Amino acid sequence: MSTEAGSHSNYRRTLGPVALTAVGLGSIIGSGWLFGAQRAAAIAGPAAILAWVIGAAVALTIALTYSELGAMFPKAGGMVRYGQLSHGSLAGYLAAWANWIAIVSVIPGEATASVQYMSSWKWDWAKALYDGKELTGSGVALASVLLLFYFFLNWFAITLFAKTNNAITVFKVVVPALTAGALMLSHFDTHNIESAGGFTPNGWSSVFTAVALSGIVWAFNGFQSPLNMAGEARNPGKSLPKAVIGSILIALVIYIALQVAFLMAVPSSDLAQHGWSGLGKMYKSPLADLAIAWGLNWLAIVLYADAFISPSGTGMIYAATTSRMVQGVQENGHLPGIFGKVDKKTGVPRPALLLNLGVAFVFLAVFRGWGSLAEIVSVATVISYITGPVAVMSLRRIAPEIKRPVMLRAMPVIAPVAMTFGSLVLYWARWPLTGKVILIMAVGLPIWAWYELRKPWAELKPHLQAGVWMVAYLLVMAAVSWAGGTEFGGKGYLAPGWDIAVVVVIALAFYVWGVRSAWRNPTLVETEQEMLAAEQAEAAAEPETEKVK
Repeated sequence: MSTEAGSHSNYRRTLGPVALTAVGLGSIIGSGWLFGAQRAAAIAGPAAILAWVIGAAVALTIALTYSELGAMFPKAGGMVRYGQLSHGSLAGYLAAWANWIAIVSVIPGEATASVQYMSSWKWDWAKALYDGKELTGSGVALASVLLLFYFFLNWFAITLFAKTNNAITVFKVVVPALTAGALMLSHFDTHNIESAGGFTPNGWSSVFTAVALSGIVWAFNGFQSPLNMAGEARNPGKSLPKAVIGSILIALVIYIALQVAFLMAVPSSDLAQHGWSGLGKMYKSPLADLAIAWGLNWLAIVLYADAFISPSGTGMIYAATTSRMVQGVQENGHLPGIFGKVDKKTGVPRPALLLNLGVAFVFLAVFRGWGSLAEIVSVATVISYITGPVAVMSLRRIAPEIKRPVMLRAMPVIAPVAMTFGSLVLYWARWPLTGKVILIMAVGLPIWAWYELRKPWAELKPHLQAGVWMVAYLLVMAAVSWAGGTEFGGKGYLAPGWDIAVVVVIALAFYVWGVRSAWRNPTLVETEQEMLAAEQAEAAAEPETEKVK
């Protein structure tokens, strides 16, 4: 038995479709619902409703590609493995690094959201937690306590995690639905759609920017969580797709209801004075502030309580899933062996948990505001998305014999569309943020170099050849973002409309290059051998089971 197989034997396959859907929904409905409606309205006005629909369509399309991969390879930390399986170490590492950065930074983001919401309480000590832009020293200290809370909830056992998360998820679904309904009943001013610049006060380009930067990508990125916990899933071929798709669709309904409620509940006097973009400075705790404005003090109290429960539930989930991701990166060969160990008694990868806790503290110290963290998370997330569409079709080409519990006939169409959607969202994120996050991707390359450049050239060469498309993709997208339309932060060298067309062409060209670059690398071959051995062992055990019957 390999070391990897041994570590995975310590996981407990106890999570069914309901528990996995709760994991996905609990990840999607975190701090995003507390701030997302206000931030989306600030960027796009009433057209923010469309931004949520577009964001869900992007997430669902990309999620379909990952559902096939997750069912094929039901291992912990699944999202960091697929690029390595299809393209080897370079592309696999870049995808894993982007994915890990996107997810691990959510943990301090959830803690920050809770503290930021608390700062609108009437007491002086609460107001001192947040200065209007970022957490103060006392705010960071309190957020650090929350990080420790997420950590300890994951330390003991996966069964404790599942029971705790199921209970929290029920609360997280009920409270947003209650909030949307109560605000709509208290005040529903349809004239707000016409005020302050109309339906699209900042133009249609702002709708696309809202998808990328307002927390919409941040929110829907939660669909990854069931896939990253695939090693603990019962019957992953059926339960994973149900959990991934179901959680996105349920969350979309909730988020649209909240967005509509927010848009119609804003007092007309506030809107006339500040406009949609100015409400962010006026409302520290957007939904709670509106509840108080319309005399719903009971709802404000519930929201203040949920400002801890919802983000804490999501932080707890991401603490769990990122630890599985770290284990996956270690098994890809890019971290020390200790981070691949899973505690035999609890089924929890404790060293990986400790690493993520340390990294979360670093992010909390550097990015002290929910908005700044949401932007970083969103762009890094989109970069990690592009490997799914390429990997799923690459593996159909180079490993057609692998059993696929989920196999959509339309995937040859879905995959390039998903690649295009991901590239468009990356472009919509605006320069220079796109360039900054791509630079963060480069920061991780020394770790890859430490493990890979010591290998003989003959062994390293095919990994470089198979992964160069992804390096080139990031550089080209950075250049297009810089040269693109001024409405997306660029220099304006590409005329409106033509910039979108250029991004679409680039996405499809790199999709074709990526699929053709895939090769039967050692990680794929080893995984195929493990899967075959597992199938043979299962087949050999069936006659014994029949004898017992």
